[in-house]
Amino acid sequence: QVDLVESGGGLAQPGGSLRLSCAASGSFVSIGTMGWYRQAPGKERELVANIDSGRSTAYMDSVKGRFTISRDNVKNTLYLQMSSLKPEDTAVYLCKANVITTRYRSLGVWGQGALVTVSS
Repeated sequence: QVDLVESGGGLAQPGGSLRLSCAASGSFVSIGTMGWYRQAPGKERELVANIDSGRSTAYMDSVKGRFTISRDNVKNTLYLQMSSLKPEDTAVYLCKANVITTRYRSLGVWGQGALVTVSS
């Protein structure tokens, strides 16, 4: 079993910053691409950013220049540094990892979600 545990959500003022973390635990061979998604009330889930095992990154247009995704392959942890936050960034942020299990199968694993609220 593989678990992803997120931390770092909370309340921030417009223009402020928050850092999300997502730690993987359990038994697995390796972790491939990891990503952050978000889902605002009444809206569909959208991909915010992802990073592959070689640390190549991609971002949705609305967060480019404001958010930075990174990973620590030793700690099996994914990060999202969010700066210049806007009220429209308010959402539940979920991490996802493509994990190679001990049976050498590819498995998509989701975290439980972290609420980020941007408000004055």
